[in-house]
Amino acid sequence: MRSLVQPGPVHPVRIDSFTGEPEPLRFVLRPGLSLHEALTGPLVAAGFQSATLTLCGGALNPFRYVMPGPADDASHVAYFTAPRAPVGVTWIEQANTTFGWADGKPFLHTHAAWIEPDGTRRGGHILNADSYVCAGAVVEAWGFTDIRVATAFDPETNFTLFQPSGGTPTGSAVFARVKPNEDIGLAVEAVAAAHGMRDAEVRGSLGSLIGARFTDGSGVDDRATEVLVRGGAVRNGVATLDLLVVDMMGRVHDGALVRGDNPVCITFDFVLTRAGESHSRAA
Repeated sequence: MRSLVQPGPVHPVRIDSFTGEPEPLRFVLRPGLSLHEALTGPLVAAGFQSATLTLCGGALNPFRYVMPGPADDASHVAYFTAPRAPVGVTWIEQANTTFGWADGKPFLHTHAAWIEPDGTRRGGHILNADSYVCAGAVVEAWGFTDIRVATAFDPETNFTLFQPSGGTPTGSAVFARVKPNEDIGLAVEAVAAAHGMRDAEVRGSLGSLIGARFTDGSGVDDRATEVLVRGGAVRNGVATLDLLVVDMMGRVHDGALVRGDNPVCITFDFVLTRAGESHSRAA
């Protein structure tokens, strides 16, 4: 399996996972607000300390984003491109977001695929505070009041990353973070097994991979990709993951991942809920 040598020491614990009680929440993005404001407002009002979100549809204008890119030097294995800002309305195909905190303030990490004003399908990392909602969309969120996610410096990757903490021993869902060079599918299976979840659903979730390999034989060979989960599940202990994968040119690839051949590049956040969980609240 592919791997990258990170700039810092390898942490001995490769997967962090915390159990909590999920609170499903559904709300609609409000036009006129920044994406940051439109997403964090209902989550903060609900008292969430962390959440994973998915939205399909809606539009942004103005819109700013970055794509995965090569590192300038040996201080990182990969980095970001300069910000881009297409002129006109950009329509979101799917966006997944992790909600947490940075310096005590609400913070978001969002990966998405979209259609730009010229009709081109692209993807990458949305700059939430600089992108404004001009057409609403329904957001599906799974929040936690008992698991906190906050940014912290990660010596291994030399990035400041989201890190979960807290939780309760009897929670029915899991918030996990996977570290570099671990296969994401095997990591999902390991977390599910560790928490007694033989059948589970992957909610929201996003991260980066070292390229990608799909079950149809296609793949992405770039050093770094930004990805989001389009659909995922664990059945009888075996994980299947259907991802949108953004390469270093902003091109979007999609498909089911090959088991055991899709290592994490920098970090990957995912939430597992027991199969059968459904929404019960609306903001």
